[in-house]
Amino acid sequence: MLDSLGLALTSGRYPPGTILRLDELTKQYGVSRTVGREAVRVLEALRMVRSRPKIGLIVLPVSDWNLFDPQLIRWRLAGSDRRELLRQMSQLRAAVEPVAAGLAATKASDEQRGELLRLAGQMRKQAIAGDPLAFIEADIEFHRLVFVASGNALFAQVGEVTTEVLHGRAELQLFPPDLQNTALEWHLLEADAISNGDAAEAERVSRCIVLDSAAEVDRMLET
Repeated sequence: MLDSLGLALTSGRYPPGTILRLDELTKQYGVSRTVGREAVRVLEALRMVRSRPKIGLIVLPVSDWNLFDPQLIRWRLAGSDRRELLRQMSQLRAAVEPVAAGLAATKASDEQRGELLRLAGQMRKQAIAGDPLAFIEADIEFHRLVFVASGNALFAQVGEVTTEVLHGRAELQLFPPDLQNTALEWHLLEADAISNGDAAEAERVSRCIVLDSAAEVDRMLET
């Protein structure tokens, strides 16, 4: 029930202001009231609905939702809202990730610098081997670590959101089939820049990566 209702809400089936009633929902999905109440608690925690005594569940506008929650991100990626979510995430990454990369060049620990170099090398190795799953896992971990290495706790949380979206892109097969591309070289350059403490270069290359990624997703969604 929870996933079905979450997908229905993110797809716009129930516009803001719609009143849903627990009894009707439990009958519709064939579940007990206990299961129904638990689903409602999750949706309330995500700020997607608000419970009103003697009225029911009021669907809240998207602007009220906890849009950074991983479960909500998964629902949006699985629904008709996917294109808009990916566009918004590309804008968020373009605004934040290059700055995080620049900070990482000055604040990352020696261990983090070494791990970024290792992950970039792993991406190149898997690209040559033609293993897209291993390549994508290394790519996702690379970007997560850039945010963490920035030393900014808020950026690190944005990194977790980015990680969830990248996992969703992988499941939707929205990565380029040719792994040995310019973006791979940029990852190697970014890892080198962070390792060498070159904040300006790390920020420049990171911006190239996120803008290229956004353009690639747009191209693949159009096909």
